[in-house]
Amino acid sequence: MKHAEALDSYRAMWRDLATASRTSDPDSPLLDDHASDGALELLKYGLKKSREERVITRGAPRVDPEVVSGDDRKVVLADCVDDREWLQYKHNGELKNDVPGGHFKTDATVTRSKGVWKVSDLYMHEVGSC
Repeated sequence: MKHAEALDSYRAMWRDLATASRTSDPDSPLLDDHASDGALELLKYGLKKSREERVITRGAPRVDPEVVSGDDRKVVLADCVDDREWLQYKHNGELKNDVPGGHFKTDATVTRSKGVWKVSDLYMHEVGSC
């Protein structure tokens, strides 16, 4: 499948984020395995915010990206991420809030540098956007 490596990197970025979210660790060495530039900064920002709010996230998002455009060095993806099974919890085990999660539109750019595909740009729209 064309652009399979870029799609794999995007999916792996979400797995890395889900793993780091279990402890709200913005310094997780996993984060830069599949993310760079603005996307990496966004992931770290979200994890720092979770740490400040003293919450962790359990579960994992469900992703199903589609290629919008692409070539040998850059692939643009669109997704509708499902985070209904990826919720934030307080350290005492209670849910952070009563928001059930939902679906949100995500735009991503995956670029190849030195033979490695990484998500370089990431924009997550509000819940309910898809």
